[in-house]
Amino acid sequence: QAQLMESGGGSVQAGGSLRLSCAVSAYWLSTFCVGWFRQGPGKEREGVAHIYRVTNTTYYTDSVKGRFTISQDSAKTAVYLQMNSLKPEDTAMYYCAAGSGFYCGDWNPDGFDYWGQGTQVTVSS
Repeated sequence: QAQLMESGGGSVQAGGSLRLSCAVSAYWLSTFCVGWFRQGPGKEREGVAHIYRVTNTTYYTDSVKGRFTISQDSAKTAVYLQMNSLKPEDTAMYYCAAGSGFYCGDWNPDGFDYWGQGTQVTVSS
């Protein structure tokens, strides 16, 4: 059973930073795409950043380019999301998810089969 566990959420003021972590416990996910998605109040779940773990190729949705950075550790046990210059509109539950590399860069969450429980990020103005 694949396990993904997020941590690092919290409350910050606009302009602040947070670093989210996603612990990936299943070794066979090392060849998958791992992505961060978010779902704000009353909104649909949307893709934020993806990393194809084999090549370290990264993808970002336009609203976070230049502010967020996705990365993974060398042992491939965790994926991180460094979030800088946070805005109130970044407020959401953030989830990490794993899926086939085919879906890297595709922001539709339907292609991702394995999900964590989420971590809340709240940005106040």
